[in-house]
Amino acid sequence: MTSWLRRRDHNIFTNATSLLVCGLLAGVVVAAAAFPAAAMTGLAAKAGGQTFANLPSELKDFSSPQITRIYASDGRTQISLFYDEFRSDVPLKDISVNMQNAIIAAEDRKFSEHNGVDLKGVARAFVSNNQGGAQQGASTLTMQYVRMSLAYSATNPREVIEATKDSPKRKITEMKYALQVEKQLSKEQILERYLNIAPFGNQAYGVYAASQVYFNKKPKDLSIAEAAMLAGMVKAPSSFNPTVPSGHEQITARRDNYIIPGMVTMGAITQAQADEAKKEKVPTKAKSLGNGCAWVAKNHWGFFCDYFYRWWLSQDAFGATSYDRERRLKSGGYKVVTTLDLKGQAGARKEITERQKDTEKNALLIAGVEPGSGKVRMLATNRKYKLDDADDPQNKISSDPKKAAKGVRGTYPNTTNPLLSGGGDITGYQAGSVFKIFPIIAGLEAGLPLGYTINAQKTYKSGYIIQQGSKAACPGTHFYCPQNSGGGGAGVYTMWSAFAKSINTYFIPLQERVGTDKVVAVAKRFGVQFREEKDAYRATEEGGVKQWGAFSLGVMASTPLDMANAYATLAGDGMYCEPTPVEQITTKDNEKLAVGKPHCIRATTKDVARAALDAARCPVGDSAQLGSCNGATAGPTRGIVGHPVFGKSGTTDGDKTASLIVGTTKIVVAGYMVNPDYPDHKDHMSHPIINPTVQYTVANYMKGKDKQQFKKPSSKIANGEQKSIPDVTCDSISSAKNRLKDAGFDVSTGSEVESDCPAGTAAGTNPSGRTIKNGAVVIEVSSGKPKKADKPDDNDQQGGGEQPGGR
Repeated sequence: MTSWLRRRDHNIFTNATSLLVCGLLAGVVVAAAAFPAAAMTGLAAKAGGQTFANLPSELKDFSSPQITRIYASDGRTQISLFYDEFRSDVPLKDISVNMQNAIIAAEDRKFSEHNGVDLKGVARAFVSNNQGGAQQGASTLTMQYVRMSLAYSATNPREVIEATKDSPKRKITEMKYALQVEKQLSKEQILERYLNIAPFGNQAYGVYAASQVYFNKKPKDLSIAEAAMLAGMVKAPSSFNPTVPSGHEQITARRDNYIIPGMVTMGAITQAQADEAKKEKVPTKAKSLGNGCAWVAKNHWGFFCDYFYRWWLSQDAFGATSYDRERRLKSGGYKVVTTLDLKGQAGARKEITERQKDTEKNALLIAGVEPGSGKVRMLATNRKYKLDDADDPQNKISSDPKKAAKGVRGTYPNTTNPLLSGGGDITGYQAGSVFKIFPIIAGLEAGLPLGYTINAQKTYKSGYIIQQGSKAACPGTHFYCPQNSGGGGAGVYTMWSAFAKSINTYFIPLQERVGTDKVVAVAKRFGVQFREEKDAYRATEEGGVKQWGAFSLGVMASTPLDMANAYATLAGDGMYCEPTPVEQITTKDNEKLAVGKPHCIRATTKDVARAALDAARCPVGDSAQLGSCNGATAGPTRGIVGHPVFGKSGTTDGDKTASLIVGTTKIVVAGYMVNPDYPDHKDHMSHPIINPTVQYTVANYMKGKDKQQFKKPSSKIANGEQKSIPDVTCDSISSAKNRLKDAGFDVSTGSEVESDCPAGTAAGTNPSGRTIKNGAVVIEVSSGKPKKADKPDDNDQQGGGEQPGGR
């Protein structure tokens, strides 16, 4: 119990005081005392007993705006703050006794004695106001609390004006409310609420904020001098602002000549303490307050913070409109523990910085998602999260020639665009062959096993119709004719080996056989967002989805976050989890909300997911559990990460983007190398840059974690129904074709090979022995026995004539 507080006596004298207050309020005295001119206007009559009795006395429930704090996944490291008013309520026990005494000395030294209205103060104000003295309002601390409460509980601008304007009606209403408040709340409760709602200037509301802004300490640690200064500011925060010369002079005088002496008079401090307190200098600066993602504790957290902010604004649970949701975020006093993994984020940023400067126009984009939960663990890029200063711009002129001609600046090194997660003007980037996972999944769902064989040609003439004369069309036709990178890669492939070597002419036929609409549907189920209007339209029946021939080659816009989460669905045993930046949201009343918790739905069967993941081990140098990879496009990955891995690399035409996705049982990381400002640029994006960035980001994240193997798919979905291939060795080509077709295989003729069979007959098949039912079988054509080398004569041995050699 503080020195200013005593037990309130609820006896006949207290009741008599209340009756006296009511009587006094009912007549001319109060009106004239508070507002002398009002006596001439008839207010005295209106303030009669009946009118006073009819005034409301119950304050509406309200909640003053509170700071929302955002933390990393450890629950301790603060990322940022969001607020409309910098305020955070604290209990009275956590507020220095010095502060409690100082505010009473400054605003209401009779606080412990009155019942909400100070009768002597009213009388003193009446005398002073009517004798030409300084105008006095006789507002008690309780009445001031009422005034601020009415303003915060207002539901429209008119109510705010009524609660704060200097009028006789407002003063009398405050008195009525104050009497009721004193019946309902203890003095301690009133003081606690007052200190948490009072304004202290420089965006500081409430004593917690004021302690932080002016002294960078907690309210419980305020000294006598510090508390006296803060208490002196409440009356007029602008006039008594210590950060401006005139205000500094005024608040120093008010602290030393009125508040500290008042604390002595109250018996709260000794004269010696007062003399010592006056020696402390009043600060001249206020702490700069961070608000929102532009003020994150570490700049590279900004892109994650921005993702969280956009996510919050999309949640119906926080309001019907984005405006309502933003108000809740900035005034609700939530504690938000996010999914941001500090170690993973720092590792990603480090790997990016080592390979690409923030001032480079080309961006390295890294997004990491936890399988089975959708928790976003990292979002990093080689950019500073900030708005470029219009008065002193640091950003380079845009690399887009059209924008450059207009003097438009690019997004490097400074931007607040959601480069990694999409939104606003950011629709995404073409990612290339990482999209080949979708026809694999669609094929598996259609009953085709991983061992399904296709005879992939160097160039494949598809049935997809495109514009005649297009670079992608077969010469002289309007049919889509994809080729393999470098013009090679012809042969018989399974899903394992085709994915390992990224064979375009395997995946387009596969897409045709299962149906492009089915492949697109898989991508949607796995969370790929069709942000570009033309992509969204093309993905519909009306837009000709069945003719979208190049879809599996990654020609639509996507983001690293989309694709990281799509591949994470495989490691999550086929459960697609909506990406979330939230571990836990707790209200200021300590209620835990379910919003942001993992929300997962089945995107495909467990066996399909495990089988597709088995194929996806091949491109990154791991071994498939049930098949043969026979190659890898990002082979060093397995050795660098040191854990079982899966994933895929990708490029687009002209190497305008490069991508790599690498996943383990704990994390899936997608990396893109792009030009966000100008997609049609001429640069060649480099896998020697993006690949190690992703590989070492995953390796750093997995350090110290158990090496966990992926779950094995069933043998049936891997190998399907196997069938013996007829032995057609030395048969005529026509006979061999007929026998193989009769056996149900997809037959084609391959290249010549040397064999003991007569030239022009079947030397054998690829594959041979057994293969998948209805799979591809290539007849190898014999070129005959190899010619023997001629025996050199003596002249040859002496160096004359042709040198020995063979074909």
